[in-house]
Amino acid sequence: MIACRQSTLTLIKGLTHTELCQQAHPDFSPVGWHLGHIAFTESLWLLEQLKGDPCPYPHYRRVFAADGLPKSERQNLPSLAELLAFMQTIRDRTLAYLNTAPLEDTHRLWRWLLQHESQHAETATLLLEVHRWPRKVTCSPTLATDLALDAHPLPPEMVYIPAGEVILGNEHDDALDNERPQHLRYTDAFFIDRTPVTVHAFRTFMEAGGYQNQEFWTPQGWQWRQAYGITQPRYWRDAPGWEAHPVCGVSLYEAQAYARFVNKRLPTEAEWEKAARGLATRDRPNPKISPLYPWGSPEIDHRYSNFGSAIGHTTPVSHHPLGASNTGCLDLLGNVWEWTATTFQDYPGFQAYPYRGYSQAYFDHAHWVLRGGSWATRRWALRSTFRNWYHPHVREVFAGFRCVLDASQA
Repeated sequence: MIACRQSTLTLIKGLTHTELCQQAHPDFSPVGWHLGHIAFTESLWLLEQLKGDPCPYPHYRRVFAADGLPKSERQNLPSLAELLAFMQTIRDRTLAYLNTAPLEDTHRLWRWLLQHESQHAETATLLLEVHRWPRKVTCSPTLATDLALDAHPLPPEMVYIPAGEVILGNEHDDALDNERPQHLRYTDAFFIDRTPVTVHAFRTFMEAGGYQNQEFWTPQGWQWRQAYGITQPRYWRDAPGWEAHPVCGVSLYEAQAYARFVNKRLPTEAEWEKAARGLATRDRPNPKISPLYPWGSPEIDHRYSNFGSAIGHTTPVSHHPLGASNTGCLDLLGNVWEWTATTFQDYPGFQAYPYRGYSQAYFDHAHWVLRGGSWATRRWALRSTFRNWYHPHVREVFAGFRCVLDASQA
């Protein structure tokens, strides 16, 4: 929890008043609201609900509760100094309570709050990106050398995934309610892109008039594209050296249009998770114990993936070969979230936790699942089973995609 908080505080160094209080986009609350909401939620669930101590800032309840003010009215916020004092006061009480808390019975709740802060910190990261875009990106000398070596994009390879069952979800204490319960799902054989779609590949779609050709778009996607005059991804970098990076900042509609352009489709989340968790081998014969990380090891570090804002932007899709799954797919965790063809729904036997509205309110057939995490995802929310969800028009998220092809079609 201390490490997670430090990453949150590092994120807001140099924050301006505008960045703190102003909405960067109508779909999102201001950065300052996310800071206050992190502290309020920690106080609500650990100190008030569990320990029985009411929040020492009762006037903040209406401001920072998830069901309080609408997003458009969340801009009248305390100063940054007041917010930091609020966060520190709650954290001091939380760490003091940790000495006597019944951890064996409540460990899952503590882990949920750790991920809750991680998720809101990532949202704050993307909001700062929207405020500051376009921005100059600098790299370390080592990474600059790697970027030069990776400047030429990979060939458009796909890997074959045989038909069979895949285990979806997990039931560790880290698992959120929408990841549970663990269950088996069958998939037909398919081919999947070895990497996310790159800037180089997406440029081909743009140069071929993909944004102007209605035949590649769904009716809803075309209506959206025309209404907002969309002609390129949200975080488009048209500069030498970025060709092998994953395209970033696309909506589901743009991902679907590209997939149609290349006569492919987006993967279902079952297909994506099958590619990420790997195939049964002699060492791993039981799909029920397939790993939570594509590389098979329980370790999470930057040898395998670009995450936690360690670099501050995407890396080339071939930059972490050690992070490949045993299917041969690269870049499955971190770098960019990946859109799937699945709407966000509950798994069979779903039980809401820690409250009904956390996931259940979004099982509305209007939100779509993204998988994999991004360069800004904290390690506590990074795993093959994590399910993110957004409306199909959202492109402020650090999202890309990869495509699949039915084996029968191939």
